[in-house]
Amino acid sequence: KEQLAGNNLPNDAVGKTKGVKGAIVIGQDGKIDKAQSKITVDVNSLATDQPMRDGFIKRSTLETDKFPTAEFVPTEVKGLPTPLPKSGAVNFQIIGDMTAHGTTKPITWDVTGTVDGGTFKGTAKTAVKFADFNMNAPKVPRVLSLEDNIRLEIDTTFNIS
Repeated sequence: KEQLAGNNLPNDAVGKTKGVKGAIVIGQDGKIDKAQSKITVDVNSLATDQPMRDGFIKRSTLETDKFPTAEFVPTEVKGLPTPLPKSGAVNFQIIGDMTAHGTTKPITWDVTGTVDGGTFKGTAKTAVKFADFNMNAPKVPRVLSLEDNIRLEIDTTFNIS
């Protein structure tokens, strides 16, 4: 959330990317297969509605020339029903280590979604602070205030086999 000069209301700065790849493999026992599970995000491909903001964030906050990707390595799942239902709502948590800007920290993603046959569709959400990953919050004259709360969301589809 940011307050820009010349704007009456705070604005959510939303960055999006399709530069996400990887897998989370959960065995029949409900445990993460650590050898096959990792999500990688190309942070250089993040884009908002303001190209000038994007350039500044990539250069000064994310430092994508040194840290072009962020990674999440899951280590545990909590609350996932085993076996999964054939249909309906499913809510659970995925716990693991996120590495961004050269710093690794444990984080928890809250996952909500639905199962329909062999497919799970849902959203995973978490929140971090700039300092958690040794990043400097953006400071430029046009930005009057900035909330130090980075909300991360991943919309996902998983195949169930």
